[in-house]
Amino acid sequence: MESNLSHQTSSRTPKELFEQIREEVSKIFVGQEELVLGTLVALFSGGHVLIESVPGLGKTLFVRTLGKILGCKFGRIQFTADLMPSDITGAPIFDNRTQDFRFRPGPVFTQLLLADEINRSPAKTHAALLEIMQEYRVTVDGQAYPLERPFLVLATQNPVETEGTYQLPEAQLDRFMLKLIADYPSAEEEIHVLTLHGKQIPLDNMLESLNVVTSPEEIQRVARENANILVHDRLFEYITTIVRKTRNWSTFYMGASPRASLALVETSRTLAAFRGRDYVIPDDVVELALPVLRHRVLLTAEAEVEGMTVNAQLKEMIKTVEIPRI
Repeated sequence: MESNLSHQTSSRTPKELFEQIREEVSKIFVGQEELVLGTLVALFSGGHVLIESVPGLGKTLFVRTLGKILGCKFGRIQFTADLMPSDITGAPIFDNRTQDFRFRPGPVFTQLLLADEINRSPAKTHAALLEIMQEYRVTVDGQAYPLERPFLVLATQNPVETEGTYQLPEAQLDRFMLKLIADYPSAEEEIHVLTLHGKQIPLDNMLESLNVVTSPEEIQRVARENANILVHDRLFEYITTIVRKTRNWSTFYMGASPRASLALVETSRTLAAFRGRDYVIPDDVVELALPVLRHRVLLTAEAEVEGMTVNAQLKEMIKTVEIPRI
């Protein structure tokens, strides 16, 4: 099994790898194309994902499925009002055998981490997680403990319930490479969910039927190689123009930072590789512009009163930017 996998990984392209992962995911997880594509783009771009969705749409199932298929460790943290930073990072505990303190790693020491309802905890708790997301290590009592790579955080928040929640500050939202929207399935997809999961088969048994199609080592290698995907100078200008336009668009009172430009370049490279190209085209940028920008801009109070939405305003704004010929 391992020799077959190593032989495959040495010869297949990023497009073939992406198609194999998506095919395996679809055996258990139905629909949610934006969520699947966006998560894999972020994973192979070295970023993290904020997911906005109501409960019950299978986010835990999705992350567990990914973990099995990718050969990565999976973890989940349910954020609550009384969750402390040490509950995430881990803490020193006294070892009676050695009569000394030793570090007990927390649930953040995994590779695919589902941070469920991140906005239900106070700022100091999710700030601890966001610091780890950027530095890929936990520091306790001056000692640094590195995390295994790849390390992908999928943080979720409920767009409907606001009671007992804390607003994530803009500076922390900016740490997420993409914000993805998981919506209700179509009627056909919901029927498919019932046929797949309506037989009361234990989830662990279903996960066992999946194939491991890659490894953490291959994910890291492909991510490094994606950095060589060609981005034309005119596309750099196109991306810069889009991001800068968010800062003076009339219905936004806060625009996107240069970190958004970097995220748009990196994710566009990965998407181009998934589509079988060694160069980025404007369509890649347009497809990823909303997930990259929607959590980095804020509507003015007047725009909110008039019922405008961030997505609609971003689409309108992007249409005003001339698409470069390359």
